[in-house]
Amino acid sequence: QDAPAELLCLLCVSFRAMLSDIGDYVGKDIQISWLPNLDELMKGYARNFRPGIGGPPVNVSMAIEVASIDHISEANMDYTMTVFLRQSWRDDRLSYNHTNKTLGLDSRFVDKLWVPDTFIVNAKSAWFHDVTVENKLIRLQPNGVILYSSRITSTVACDMDLTKYPMDEQECMLDLESYGYSSEDIVYHWSDSQKHIHGLDKLELSQFTITDYRFVTEMMNFKSAGRFPRLSLRFELRRNRGVYIIQSYMPSILLVAMSWVSFWISQTAVPARVSLGITTVLTMTTLMVSARSSLPRASAIKALDVYFWICYVFVFAALIEYAFAHYNADYRLKEKAKVKANKLSSEVRKSFLSCTPHHEEAEPRRRRSRQPEECTEEKKCCSNCACKPIDADTIDIYARAVFPFTFAVVNVIYWVAYTM
Repeated sequence: QDAPAELLCLLCVSFRAMLSDIGDYVGKDIQISWLPNLDELMKGYARNFRPGIGGPPVNVSMAIEVASIDHISEANMDYTMTVFLRQSWRDDRLSYNHTNKTLGLDSRFVDKLWVPDTFIVNAKSAWFHDVTVENKLIRLQPNGVILYSSRITSTVACDMDLTKYPMDEQECMLDLESYGYSSEDIVYHWSDSQKHIHGLDKLELSQFTITDYRFVTEMMNFKSAGRFPRLSLRFELRRNRGVYIIQSYMPSILLVAMSWVSFWISQTAVPARVSLGITTVLTMTTLMVSARSSLPRASAIKALDVYFWICYVFVFAALIEYAFAHYNADYRLKEKAKVKANKLSSEVRKSFLSCTPHHEEAEPRRRRSRQPEECTEEKKCCSNCACKPIDADTIDIYARAVFPFTFAVVNVIYWVAYTM
């Protein structure tokens, strides 16, 4: 019982010490005399008018830090990006001389100030973050320079050329512009410190790799509204091809190679060869449909579509090869049966003639007259032999070499054409 009592006593002493510390802190005289009086500073301030109205345009310095690129969609032709947008300008109405220190103000102070009406031109949707409070920052310097920073997530349109998909490279843009102020009232320029974008080099995307980016300053001329300054961040994306090689190209190559197995199966194994050919054709069709389901229904023919059709043609050609070889095999069997039937009929006729005596004298004469006819038939038979189809086994032997060689040549042409 003594031990719990001592522990309770120790906790009470610690709690009293903490309360005394808090009381000392609250009662301490904090020196804040250097702070300017914001009420006096904002007296007569009109937030609806830009700084220096009627004079030269306001120079707004812009800087961007990329927090993340969450999703890049080929189907919707857009991407989702979270950025820290920092804008800086000078407002002489907010200058003070009480101190040379910079003031960090609450985000609620933004509603009392004039801020540039910057908007994302190619945004489909955008929103500010407000957890746990609004993600906005205001810093005020003695000379009236204001730094306004906000965290924005936006889904931005990105026109993509999918002709070389999935060996394509895309350029996406983030366009910033003043919505209501023309170049006579506001001028945008990239900050001097914005030589590179913080965070963009360290991003790891699932499908793309950021290869390069650049800053562009433009002046957009609208006949009905005037000239408006625009800042653009343009970054180039190269698609990662590994996943497509594993999921699309390798299965297609294996299906084509599987169709060649029929060349080594006997011509008499009709069910085996037919079922193998039909199976590879149907599997190739399923692979083509499943690969296109995640892409937009664009009219442009993509590189992946071209490769699928190449493989489909080779698979279908292997099935046609067996039909052609089987037809030749049946034709040869019919020709052999016809020759055998003619031979049997000629032997029967000879035996019949040999059994007839009165014909013995006329037989040598007929035989001599039949010799030119037999020669004519032999010549006719030889001409028929020249037009006869190739042996079915010979067709399979040729196919074993021609199909792989042609497929290899087509692959070389394809990869050179789409990767150069």
